Amino acid sequence: MQRRTLLTAAGYTTAWSTLGIMSLGTAQAQVTDLNDAINKAGRQRMLSQRMGKAWLALAHKSDTPAARAVLDQSLALFERQLSELKAYAPSPTIRDTYTKLESAWADHKATLLGTSPSRDGAAALLQADAKVLALAHQGTVQYEAASGKPVGKLVNVAGRQRMLSQRMAKFCLSAMLGVDTSTATTEIAKARDEFISATELLRNAPQATNRIRQELLLADGQWVFFDAALQRLGTSNNTFRQVSEVFVSSENLLASMDRVTGLYAALGSS
Repeated sequence: MQRRTLLTAAGYTTAWSTLGIMSLGTAQAQVTDLNDAINKAGRQRMLSQRMGKAWLALAHKSDTPAARAVLDQSLALFERQLSELKAYAPSPTIRDTYTKLESAWADHKATLLGTSPSRDGAAALLQADAKVLALAHQGTVQYEAASGKPVGKLVNVAGRQRMLSQRMAKFCLSAMLGVDTSTATTEIAKARDEFISATELLRNAPQATNRIRQELLLADGQWVFFDAALQRLGTSNNTFRQVSEVFVSSENLLASMDRVTGLYAALGSS
């Protein structure tokens, strides 16, 4: 994949085009197998949180062009993958999950697009994306169960790391708006512990190849920058800089974990 510089903030530069995750999505227009289904289903979880992050960045009036691009492209990818995953569903139970997700997504999309990003609308946004996340996670777990293979769990876990990166960023930006700060702080701490634990699981898995471990080392480097940005929550008066650091470093970490997820999915398909 060609790397491009798109975002810069406070010394951070991402080598991940916002189009990068879109090109992963367009490389295979339809779900090809259960490993691909787990990957895409897990990506839906991530997108629910990434859209929230972008919306909140817009509410901060920070990284506006990049945040708008992330929001628009994530919307389009979520809708396309939703159709693919429902069509591929190997059982009525999984299909029912995606029918419910369609309904929750319609409500959430109205929240994302129907109101101008602002502090006043942030609480409603967080409630709506929680419903979408829960159903997207349910679908991912169901697809993993349909696979029945150990590597399916690893694809799920790696894919969940993508979601956690965006969830931490989303709650950090909401806390910086002063929206339910105590809940945001608790959720960040919980997601942080889960991310660190899952990274070690992925690194030590018997199925991990040298290439996967190399990508995880790169992800470790991105995690250092992102975690540092999270740790500065509430310690600086330069909100614009903080928002940019969280936004950019979370995009970089997402890129690394998306590559790891793809490698595990390919391993399971081989």
